Amino acid sequence: MPRRRVVTRRPSLRQRRRQPRRHRRAAAAAAAASALTVCAALTLSGCDALGIGSGASAQPTDWTGKTITVWLMKGDDPAAWTDSVRTDFTRAYPGATVKFVEQQWTDIQQTLSQALAAPIPPDVVEIGNTQTAYYADLGGLLDLSPYNKELGASQWTASMSASTVYKGVEYAAPWYAGMRVVMYDKKLWAAAGLTRTPATRAEWFHDLDVLKATPGVDSALYLPGQNWYAFDGFLQDAGADIITTEDGHQVGDLDSKAALSAAQLFKRLQSYGTAPADQNEANQDAVFAKGRTATMIAMGYEGDAVTAANPKLNGEIGWFPIPGATAAKPAKTFLGGSDLAIPLNSHNRDLAAGFLRIALDDDNEALFAKLSGFLPNRSSLYSALSGNAYAQAATKAADYAGYTPFLPNWGNVEQAPNPITQLFLTPVLEGKDPQAAAKAADQAITSRLSAQ
Repeated sequence: MPRRRVVTRRPSLRQRRRQPRRHRRAAAAAAAASALTVCAALTLSGCDALGIGSGASAQPTDWTGKTITVWLMKGDDPAAWTDSVRTDFTRAYPGATVKFVEQQWTDIQQTLSQALAAPIPPDVVEIGNTQTAYYADLGGLLDLSPYNKELGASQWTASMSASTVYKGVEYAAPWYAGMRVVMYDKKLWAAAGLTRTPATRAEWFHDLDVLKATPGVDSALYLPGQNWYAFDGFLQDAGADIITTEDGHQVGDLDSKAALSAAQLFKRLQSYGTAPADQNEANQDAVFAKGRTATMIAMGYEGDAVTAANPKLNGEIGWFPIPGATAAKPAKTFLGGSDLAIPLNSHNRDLAAGFLRIALDDDNEALFAKLSGFLPNRSSLYSALSGNAYAQAATKAADYAGYTPFLPNWGNVEQAPNPITQLFLTPVLEGKDPQAAAKAADQAITSRLSAQ
C-alpha cells in the first residue's frame, strides 16, 4: 500500500506527510533569496562561458569525467531503483557518473534554498510537490518546457502535472504521489452486516450509523480534529479556495459558504468516533491497531504500521476512496508527493535532463511505484500497483486530487500552529461560533501571507 510500500515502511515519509513541510525560517530564506538573485544574474550573463546556454548545441558522444549530483530525500532512494537508474544512465551517457546524495526533510527548505543559490548546485533535486512555487519564485529552477516531449509530459496525470507549473512555466516533472483514502477493519464491517463499501457520501453515513451501533466498535470513524490534510481534502471537495484576493492582496477566505460547509461535514464525520478535537493524526494507527476502530482516513503506510503492531489484522484491512456526493466520482483529496527539478545554475543541464528522462521512463517509474506503493506519474503504469489494495483505491481518486494554494509563501500559513485547524476547525468541532472562528483564522492567514 503506498507509502509503506508494498515492501517496507518508510517512517520519513510518514513524518513528512503529517507535518507541515519544513517551512522556511524567514531570515534564512531571505538571505537565500538574495544570494539566489545575484547568482541567477551571474548565471544568465555567463551561460555561454559555462557551456550551458539555452541554444541547442551538439552533444558529445563521450561523457568521460562528467558527474551529475542528484539530491533525493531519505526513504525515496530504494537501492533497486537507484541501481536501475544508474545502470541505464551510464549506458546512455558513456563515461558519465551519477552521484545520489540523500537529504533529510528536516530544514530541507532552507538547505535547498541555499544550494540553489550556490555557484555549483546539485544537478537534479527532489522537491515536495507543493513547494514548486516557492523555489521557482526564488529564481532557482530551470524551465523544463523545452524538454517536455523528451520527458513524456503529454502522458502525465493532469492532477500530478498541476504541481509542476508556476505562472505558466514548467519548472519540475512529477515523480510520485499519494493521497488519503478510507481504511477499514473487515472483521468489524462484517460484524455490522456490511457487505460492500459505500460509493456515495449518503451511503457512507448510513454505514457509519450501523457501525456506531455495532458491539465491539469504539469508533465507527476515528478522525482527529486537527487532521489538516484530511480537512484540506474536504475544503477542496466543497469548492473552498481558502484564500481570495482583495485590493490586490491575498487574504483568508474561510468565512466563505464553501469553507463553512466543509467544516460542518468534518464535524459530522468526526462525531462518529472518540478521536480528540484538538490533536492531529500522528498516533491514529496505534488506535486502529487495537481492533476496535472500524474506519479511518489514512495513508497506505499506516496500514503497514497497524499490521506490524497487531499481526492479527493481517488480511483484515480494506481500502476505498473517500466517497463523494454522488457515485460518479469520489471526493477530492489532498495529493502529496514529490517532483524532480533541475536547478537553474546546473553546469550539466543536458545530463540532468537525460537523467530525468531515464528516471521517469516507463521501466524506472513503474519500478519505483512497485517498490514504494505510491502512484506513478501516469495512469498507463498503474498495473505496477497490482496487489496493493491501498494504491488501487488511490488510483480511483487520483484524477480528482488537488493541492493547497500554489503560492510562494504558502508555507507560512501551514507553519505550526496552523491557524486553519487550530483557530477554525477545532473551535467548530468544540461547538463554538463557526463564523467567529473563521474570522480569527482568516486574520491569521492574511497576516502570514503578507509576511516576508
